[in-house]
Amino acid sequence: MATDAKLDQPAIQLAYRDLRFLESADARALRILSEYLSPMAQLRRAGVQNTVVFFGSARILPRDVALQNLRDLESQSKQGLAGPLQAELERARMGLQMSRYYEEARELARMVTAWSIKVHRNSRYLVVCSGGGPGIMEAANRGASEAGGRSIGLNIKLPMEQKPNPYITPGLSMLFRYFFMRKLWFAQPAKALLVFPGGFGTLDEMCEFLTLTQTRKIGHRITILLYGSKFWKRVINFGWLVESGTISKDDLKLIRFVDSPHEAFRILKDELGRTVSARRAVKHPFF
Repeated sequence: MATDAKLDQPAIQLAYRDLRFLESADARALRILSEYLSPMAQLRRAGVQNTVVFFGSARILPRDVALQNLRDLESQSKQGLAGPLQAELERARMGLQMSRYYEEARELARMVTAWSIKVHRNSRYLVVCSGGGPGIMEAANRGASEAGGRSIGLNIKLPMEQKPNPYITPGLSMLFRYFFMRKLWFAQPAKALLVFPGGFGTLDEMCEFLTLTQTRKIGHRITILLYGSKFWKRVINFGWLVESGTISKDDLKLIRFVDSPHEAFRILKDELGRTVSARRAVKHPFF
C-alpha cells in the first residue's frame, strides 16, 4: 500500500521547467530577464551589432493592395451601393495616398541594406530592424530582403493577433511580452531611427527615443529622421513646444524631417559613414 501511495504522488519538477510557475506573478522578474538575455544571445550569434530602426503604422498598405481595395469599392458603388460605401471609399482613397509611405520605406530599407553590404561584405554592419508586423514594419523588412540582406523583427504579444511578417530573416524574429523590454532592444543597438507616419504606438516609440537622446541616457549618438514632414508637422506642433517653453530650441536639433528615400539615405550615409570608414562595426558594451 505504501508503494502505491508513492506512485500516486506527482513527479517533482525543476523550477525552471515549471510553466505554471513561470507564468505566475512570482516569476515576473525571470520573464523580464529572459527578454533581455534571449535577444542578446540571438543578436550575438547572428553577429548583429548595429541597427537602423524603422517605426510606422501597421495599417499602411502596399500600393497594389491599396489600389485594389479602392477599385473593388468603386466597382461596388457603380452597382448602386454608393450610399453605404461613401465612408469606406474615402478611407480607401486615403489608404491609397498613404501607401506611398509603404513603398518609400521599402525602397529606403533596400538602399540602406545594399549600402551596408557593399561597405561590409558580411552584411552585419547595419541591419534593418522593425516591429516585425505589417504595414511600415513589413515594408522595412521587405526592402532589406530584396537587397539580399538580413533584417530583424521585434514583435509584441497583443490581445489582437499580430503575426510576424514573412520578410524577417529566420532566427532574427523575436516575440516580446513586455513593451519596455522590446523598446530596450529597439534602442540598444540602434545607430539611426526612421519614423514614418503612424499612430499611438509610433508616437510612443518615437518619444521614447527622443527622451533617451535628450537626457543622454542612450549612451551613443543616434540619427533621428521623421519621414513625411507634412504629416509630422500637422500631428505635432514642434514650434509651439518651443514657444511654450516645454522644450528648448536646441531640442529640435535632435530631429530632422525628410521627404524622400534619397534624402533620408544621403543623411544616413553621411553620418553613419564616419563609423563605416573604419571598415568594421563598432561594438556596444552589452556585447
